[in-house]
Amino acid sequence: MKNFLLASTFAAATLLSGVTHAADYIIDREGVHAAINFKVQHLGYSWLTGRFNNFNGTFSYEKDKADAAQIKVVIQTASLDSNHSERDKHLKGDDFLDVGKYPTSTFTSTQYKVIDETSGTLTGEFTLHGVTKTISFPVEKIGEGDDPWGGYRAGFSGTTRLKLADYGIDYNLGPASTHVELELHIEGVRQ
Repeated sequence: MKNFLLASTFAAATLLSGVTHAADYIIDREGVHAAINFKVQHLGYSWLTGRFNNFNGTFSYEKDKADAAQIKVVIQTASLDSNHSERDKHLKGDDFLDVGKYPTSTFTSTQYKVIDETSGTLTGEFTLHGVTKTISFPVEKIGEGDDPWGGYRAGFSGTTRLKLADYGIDYNLGPASTHVELELHIEGVRQ
């Protein structure tokens, strides 16, 4: 579940990667045009997948000054959803996310390194389960432009893999289940 939080962070980071206008953006949660998904192996036999339903964030980016890009994402850990209420209860409990003690997970960027016009590497401080680590991951700009309602949007995605023990989550699900894969799809609305 903590991996899901990481995924959220990754999604937000992706938003920073290629907006062509200097502007501030808000992640579009109202229209549900953003997702933080996760997957982790269950005992090495199958994939357990899920998402975080409640997160928010902002980012700013200027194409000509990409090194100054910034992003912040906040994930509500209790919004974890693996489509199974009993499993969700376990994942939100002390063995994993401990949402009562750690109700949020956050990502705040510290650097963006441009690779080309549609990709880059985002680095920042990710906090999960009370532990803060510096992480870096690739982001891809999906597209940007005017929307039908008079606004301007930009979309990004990215994937990363995190070791659960690095964040104090050491519940034993077997050697194939020590890492979580996070997948982020983000659409931001320019403010």
